[in-house]
Amino acid sequence: MSAPTSWNDLKKDVSRRMDSAVEVLKKEFSGLRSGRASTNLLDPVVVEAYGQTMPLSQCGTVGVPEPRMLTVQVWDKSQVKAVEKAIRDAGLGLNPQTDGQLVRVPIPALNEERRKELQKIAGKYSEQARISVRNVRRDGMDTLKKMEKDGHISEDEIKKHEKEIQVITDDIIKKIDDYLSHKEKEIMQV
Repeated sequence: MSAPTSWNDLKKDVSRRMDSAVEVLKKEFSGLRSGRASTNLLDPVVVEAYGQTMPLSQCGTVGVPEPRMLTVQVWDKSQVKAVEKAIRDAGLGLNPQTDGQLVRVPIPALNEERRKELQKIAGKYSEQARISVRNVRRDGMDTLKKMEKDGHISEDEIKKHEKEIQVITDDIIKKIDDYLSHKEKEIMQV
């Protein structure tokens, strides 16, 4: 996308980019397990199949038959072992069991140490999202200065629009903090 030349275009661009940082955070949080089975838990799993790496979702259908069990119905029988190995090696603390073309993945209860570890990971994800948002804010401020230099807006408008960008930034950061707080509570629930 070319650099915005109007305030409305810039505001839309800044909001869209900040919102996408929040969406990335939500996706990362969905992969952090909190003791309950979720199909998103297996999103980071990458399978070596057909001479290349591919997401697990391209090798089979992930299901949640019980609150503490995931299943993967592998489409190609020759890939069952590769799927099982990929889940085991993904660093999620899961131990899959194969039953024909169905791979069962029991979700073990989380111990206190693992919960604290997951909280730290959630904190890192949140900080990455905050950094992304601050980078978007910086880009927006730089674009405002360029717009002034090019004669698109006045110095008074810059001050007003900088405050508006800061308000948008503060709202998004608050949203990130709220998601983190909610995720930490979810992780610590027994």
